[in-house]
Amino acid sequence: MNQFIDPAALQPQSIPSSQSFRDGMALLPGAVTIVTTDGNAGQYGFTASAVCSVSDTPPTLLVCINKNTSAHDPILKNGVLGVNVLTHAQHPLSNIFSSRSKSQEARFAHAGWSSYATGAPLLQDALVNFDCRIAHVVESGSHSVVFAHILHVNASDTRHPGLIWFRRNYAHTHIPE
Repeated sequence: MNQFIDPAALQPQSIPSSQSFRDGMALLPGAVTIVTTDGNAGQYGFTASAVCSVSDTPPTLLVCINKNTSAHDPILKNGVLGVNVLTHAQHPLSNIFSSRSKSQEARFAHAGWSSYATGAPLLQDALVNFDCRIAHVVESGSHSVVFAHILHVNASDTRHPGLIWFRRNYAHTHIPE
């Protein structure tokens, strides 16, 4: 069942400012990922922290994609994506994939890639790769919310800490002994 709440029904004083929302979200740590695609619309990738699990039956991820990013339309047209969860040591690659001045070709040249069932680029040495096919897209404000069914998971055996985004800076996970 889908249920939608009419934003006009909200009291104007109950809606936080965009800046207040962004400041609050800066305090919500998020895993740093590189989301990739390849297919007829081309090879694209971008850095994202708005990724989370939805269900394990079927295995599904939610990925929020800003409509202004150059990868938005190609991901939707290709219908596939890879979600590559970064280690703390891979933060320079995160910067490369978030740079508007880097071409897509230049972004991908900075790391080794493979692919699996969908053909989406999967980062070698990532903490984990999820190879996904898009199942459903919901438009919401400035973003498309993509529900992606996972076709393959490749979890590394590395003990490297994960890269997270917290307080508008990179941080890393702590690995218990």
